Amino acid sequence: MKKLTMLALTSAMVAGTPAMADLVFPSLSYRTGPYAAGGIPFADGYADYFTLLNQRDGGIGGVMTRVPECETAYDTERGVECYESTRGEGALVYQPLSTGITYQLIPRTTADGIPMHTMGYGRTSAANGDVFSHTFNYPANYWDAASVIINQLLEENDGSLEGKTIALLYHNSAYGREPIRTLQTLSEQYGFTLTEIAVDHPGQEQGNQWLQIRRERPDYVVMWGWGVMNQVAVQEAINTRYPMENFIGNWWAGADHDVEQAGAAAAGYRSLNMNRLGDMPVFDAIREHVVDAGLAAGDGSNIGNVLYTRGVYAAFLAAEAARTAQELHGTADIDAAMMRDGMEALVIDAATMEAAGMPGIGPEFSVSCEDHGGTGMAIMQQWDGEQWVTLTDFIAPDDSVTQPLVEEDSAQYAAENGIEPQCADS
Repeated sequence: MKKLTMLALTSAMVAGTPAMADLVFPSLSYRTGPYAAGGIPFADGYADYFTLLNQRDGGIGGVMTRVPECETAYDTERGVECYESTRGEGALVYQPLSTGITYQLIPRTTADGIPMHTMGYGRTSAANGDVFSHTFNYPANYWDAASVIINQLLEENDGSLEGKTIALLYHNSAYGREPIRTLQTLSEQYGFTLTEIAVDHPGQEQGNQWLQIRRERPDYVVMWGWGVMNQVAVQEAINTRYPMENFIGNWWAGADHDVEQAGAAAAGYRSLNMNRLGDMPVFDAIREHVVDAGLAAGDGSNIGNVLYTRGVYAAFLAAEAARTAQELHGTADIDAAMMRDGMEALVIDAATMEAAGMPGIGPEFSVSCEDHGGTGMAIMQQWDGEQWVTLTDFIAPDDSVTQPLVEEDSAQYAAENGIEPQCADS
């Protein structure tokens, strides 16, 4: 199919072609419940970026965007109901922001032909596009995160973790259990002892867990937490007088609200982040075209914080995939099947991020039929008592460890569900 430039597509719209339906990006949000502190800023950032594109650029390729929001309260059953109630609106891609909802939606979205982007969460083996045709988890996944943390600890310990002890404090859910297998494999490879400590939903009760940590005094505590669990864990670590610099969260355990209440007492706590922070030009544009116009999803106070930035980043990736789909198919009026093609052909480079007003927000990466997962890179950041400070550049995971696990798990899923390879002719 002949490619059209975005200028040509936009010009065609202006020249009098019939009005097209909105480009629909549903938001399965949660502004209520014990995980609302994380759900609200992400949903705000996601919605505000699309509003910016409408107000400043006239949408994507001349077509306006729409972000219908449906409240899931981070509940899997409600998340499925939200999907069923919104998919008929012309949904192009879903962002569940929940591993539990993701697991339930993988077969549904595949059957319905609607792509799903589970950015840094969900089923890790969905990185294998040969099996998971409609699920994408770029730019990184949970097994990448586990490997990145261990790689950073190896760097800090002169390349050896032999004899060290690491406790995994995890949310007792599909989300929290995702990294266990990877960390078990890494513990065998590098000679550290792994202790697995579960915290039941929603995570407000952690006395016994931190009693165990105080008794065993592991060299490091790695946290796979979310919502109120993170705040409680940080405070328990302070109460236990655990060395905060040895307490490390994944990228869902490193938001502003996780540490702000503890303030200076939490100084030293570290976490991963899949995207950079900073006062990027995109935020000035959002303030001018969205907040000042009274069109913001929230009150504007979250702009620039960790999860608002991640919501903007997720929307940016969706918008760029939509542009790619428009170019691939020579039309601005794309459907879900075309959107899937755009996601699978997505290329994010430095120039693309710069043009969007978010230079270096994430790693450069490209997607293919076989690889729906991206580079897996993440930075390490640290709370200094008042704000997050970036400690490292993007750190790569060990693909020699994570890739075999992805292939094994996805092969099992394919066998159980009768899925033939999707990329044989690519």
